[in-house]
Amino acid sequence: MRGQPGFFDVDERLNRLSNLGDHLEAFAVAVDFEMFRADLVAALGYLDGTQGGRRPFDPVMMFKILVIAAMDNLSDERAEFLINDRMSFMRFLGLSLADRVPDARTIWLFREKLTKAGAIDSLFARFDAALRASGFIAMSGQIVDATLVAAPRQRNTEEEQKAIKDGRIPEAWQDHPAKLRQKDRDARWTVKFSKAKAKEDGSKPPCDIAIPVFGYQNHIAIDRGFGFIRKWQASDAAAYEGARLREGLLDKTNTASSVWADTAYRSAANEIFMEKNGFVSRVHRKKPKGKPMPDTLRRANAEKSKVRSRVEHVFAEQKDRMRLFIRTIGVARAKVKIGMANLVYNFKRLIFLQRMAAI
Repeated sequence: MRGQPGFFDVDERLNRLSNLGDHLEAFAVAVDFEMFRADLVAALGYLDGTQGGRRPFDPVMMFKILVIAAMDNLSDERAEFLINDRMSFMRFLGLSLADRVPDARTIWLFREKLTKAGAIDSLFARFDAALRASGFIAMSGQIVDATLVAAPRQRNTEEEQKAIKDGRIPEAWQDHPAKLRQKDRDARWTVKFSKAKAKEDGSKPPCDIAIPVFGYQNHIAIDRGFGFIRKWQASDAAAYEGARLREGLLDKTNTASSVWADTAYRSAANEIFMEKNGFVSRVHRKKPKGKPMPDTLRRANAEKSKVRSRVEHVFAEQKDRMRLFIRTIGVARAKVKIGMANLVYNFKRLIFLQRMAAI
């Protein structure tokens, strides 16, 4: 019928999208998403279908939706709309114009099942194992750092805040379950300090800039050789980042023993831990209290910064292009959001390295 799109019209449009540079095609080529199927099925606990009912959406396809959402920090409602709206999204998910598209509630339930099953760790480990099998072995040492990830601010009274820190539910919330569900009792406030920049006349403000942040932290360790995130953790924003070094953040399989990090990770406990476990500390040294920084320490820190600064590219990608922000409530859900952001970063890094190798 005149005016209706035909098969070749759709195919021609998809070819046009490919010629224009569909970035999701690069994801589909670089990553074999079928490797995640076994972990997804185990986490979701799908039935065999003998009990009847509507057949659930394919778990790999649903996982791809989380990948799309993590790339641009889409809400579930926005993801549903864009899947229906964009042919590139449908092609990436293996959907045709006639196929049923998961709604926002279905996407939320899928993520919730993965959260309760703690599946993000096994999914991340699965891809890391695939990287190593492909020759991307962690080498040349590792770089450790953390970044704050903001969440919606909670408007609580001082009494409510104190009760939350003590691990109690405020009395005013106990009779209001709907309100309680919307309160994030795991996120915390902290203060981020930023060095004061020189003014146009060359003078500097009398003090650094202090910015209050409410939310969580993304702790990562990347390998110096390829720049992949090898280990990661999620915590509230107020957690001491230096302690994460001793809590499984370091990758013992790295072919080199050096560890680079900023002064937040310089402590006697961390130095003892690294020496005992075969790591060589390249952690920045702190300025002596009440004394100027010795030239030898300043030069040594400057040399370390040339290596350590590579980890900032990870956070710049996640904060700028991926617009990482926690919309969910609770540390368990925040961990899934942060874990997906780290996993998608590794997808992007793999695509970049493959393109560089092809040049």
